[in-house]
Amino acid sequence: MFSSATPSPFGRSQVPLAYRKMAAETALVDASPHRLVAMLFEGFLDALAETRGAMRQRDIERKGRAINRATRIVEEGLRAGLDLRAGGRLAADLDQLYRYIGTRLLQANLRNDEAILDECQRLVQPLRDAWNAIGATAHRPDA
Repeated sequence: MFSSATPSPFGRSQVPLAYRKMAAETALVDASPHRLVAMLFEGFLDALAETRGAMRQRDIERKGRAINRATRIVEEGLRAGLDLRAGGRLAADLDQLYRYIGTRLLQANLRNDEAILDECQRLVQPLRDAWNAIGATAHRPDA
């Protein structure tokens, strides 16, 4: 489809990844703060699913990358984004929940325990659902 005399700096298998990365970066730049948090929730749940699959396939390297991604999303994304001063009791409760999830992810990794991944998923899904529900009203002009 794209033919040129100048060779691509990417190998054939890398072009789709490069486009995916560019699309993801564009989505981040254009996203509202609300959408960014929603993306963190989705990324966390995706990383849990990837971890679960890697555990089942006994792929230790892939499991490590996926569970590390989930942990980083919780610690560096969700938890780091809390404003503990302005957020009051809710922010403090979320901080404790995210700490707990981080600890449980470490245990799931050490024990290869899918039940712990299920627990983490059950803890985050209601937050994601509530966050998505308020997103629908947060951008209405009459809200």
